[in-house]
Amino acid sequence: MLKQVQHDEIKYMKTRKYFCPGRVCLIGEHLDYNGGFVMPAAISLGIHANVKSRNDNKIVCSSAQFSHIVEIDLSQPIEHETQAGWGNYVKGVVKYLQGAGLIIPALEIEFSADLPSGAGLSSSAALEVLVAYILQNEAGIENIDRIKTALLCKEVENDFIGVKCGIMDQFSVATGKKEHAVILNCETLEHEFVPVNTGDYGFIIINTNKRRELAGSKFNERKSECETALKFIQKHKTIKSLGEATKEDILNFIEDATAQKRALHVFEENQRVQLAGGCLKKGDLLQFGLLMNASHQSLKNLYEVTGIELDTIAETAITISGCIGARMTGAGFGGCGIALVKKSEMNLFKEKLNEIYTAQIGYPLSFYEFEISDGVGEKH
Repeated sequence: MLKQVQHDEIKYMKTRKYFCPGRVCLIGEHLDYNGGFVMPAAISLGIHANVKSRNDNKIVCSSAQFSHIVEIDLSQPIEHETQAGWGNYVKGVVKYLQGAGLIIPALEIEFSADLPSGAGLSSSAALEVLVAYILQNEAGIENIDRIKTALLCKEVENDFIGVKCGIMDQFSVATGKKEHAVILNCETLEHEFVPVNTGDYGFIIINTNKRRELAGSKFNERKSECETALKFIQKHKTIKSLGEATKEDILNFIEDATAQKRALHVFEENQRVQLAGGCLKKGDLLQFGLLMNASHQSLKNLYEVTGIELDTIAETAITISGCIGARMTGAGFGGCGIALVKKSEMNLFKEKLNEIYTAQIGYPLSFYEFEISDGVGEKH
């Protein structure tokens, strides 16, 4: 049972403001559901919420980005409804927090976002974690457990929404630390915050503007292929996750060629994350950039989740002056790339990349400069 306390009555007379960041994965893609290491960071783009109390028994949500209203009767069973769209993320969190014993107050929540939906910057996890934090805080929970909140939201995404993601997205937006990336072991949840000091360089997010939905993509197919790879290895040795497999295990025990390719990406990307952490600690940005490039090629050739849009971004970016690394970020199949670019050449980089991309793909890019931010919280 979650411990609840009564808030000051005065608080309920005014609007409360909350924010949850999105996240960008600097390196370590498709490892979170394979028990590997990842390196995400919370970003200054995210989802904002204005919250007011109601005197009935409902949660009523609206969004500046979407026209329909989401209304949840707290006294009635909550079910997933296709027509509810983004409202299912809210409904799932309410349902699972009720199941955990939280007595949820009636609230009116207005959302707005500067985080693009469907771009691979974890807008769904940001919405889930934001709602979970709001409901716990408004219900009077003291010292909200951010890791437990992330785990509950992952369960919502896996079982209520139907996307078999790992813990990375929810963990990074719940626990994010300003000016730090987190190296997270997705099997054990052991983690280390690493300062991100890029000096004369800066990260920039590049949106393909090709929209994709995770549940409708090949995301679950890739997860299934990795489960197949793991089962082959488990016939010969005891491991819990594919992230524990050695290269010898992969080459000797996996009999399916496709499953073997997926597992090789997991093994090699796992190594890259750990090397990248050392690069950040030493300030070796050139080597970090090379690891980004290698990550993208692995995601293209072994994991096969990039596509022409992301390949055009990553492979063109590194030919432009000032760029020392580029890769897709997120699940792939569209969404965003990320590049590490000299700040003094950033404007020329954006202009040149957009020109080449538009000529090849037929529509322009969007660019997002950002700061690495703290995780979810109330704004004062």
